[in-house]
Amino acid sequence: MIMKKKFTVTIILTAILAATTLSAKAQQISVGVKGGLTMSNLYMEEDDIDDENARFGIHAGLYSQYMLSETFGIQPELLYTAKGTEAIYDGFISQTVNFNLNYLELPIFAVFRPLEILEFHAGPYVGLLLNSNIKYSGAIEGEDEISRDNFNTLDYGIGAGVALNFGIVQAGIRYNLGLQKIAKTDIANLLLGDSKNAYGQLYIAFRLYE
Repeated sequence: MIMKKKFTVTIILTAILAATTLSAKAQQISVGVKGGLTMSNLYMEEDDIDDENARFGIHAGLYSQYMLSETFGIQPELLYTAKGTEAIYDGFISQTVNFNLNYLELPIFAVFRPLEILEFHAGPYVGLLLNSNIKYSGAIEGEDEISRDNFNTLDYGIGAGVALNFGIVQAGIRYNLGLQKIAKTDIANLLLGDSKNAYGQLYIAFRLYE
């Protein structure tokens, strides 16, 4: 746990240092806010899961963009992102379980801007699990908080997307693929197996400073 916290702090400090270095080299710097809809799922391979539906949540936060030339730049972000899934277990008893996992995420994406109106984004992200809970319905009804100790609190992966610029407003779509197994304890493994996060995002961004 201590090593993971140190790793997370190291990544954040590295991102801050990189942003400072980019500021000195950037031809154009912009800062803004963004948010929108997150449609998330988990890669589940458990035999007793009969069906799986996406969880609809939100994401919101800050971004900065450093254009090193007219066409290429770097965009770090800091986002609150709600992930999870709805799993339907069809075993001895039928049960629907909603897994809700909320993260603080740091994407660092490369930006390719072939036209002033058009941008392509791609790069890695790292996320820190803030809290988690499950809601279940069927033979058993209820809601429970789940200790973060049941999950790998550090998530990471890659993402890519496309965005359109309209003055100070940007509209975009992204897809992110997690590379870290979510479950950590035996109980979490029983429910989630080797599942990883996967989620799409629709967002609106507003440039506040340039």
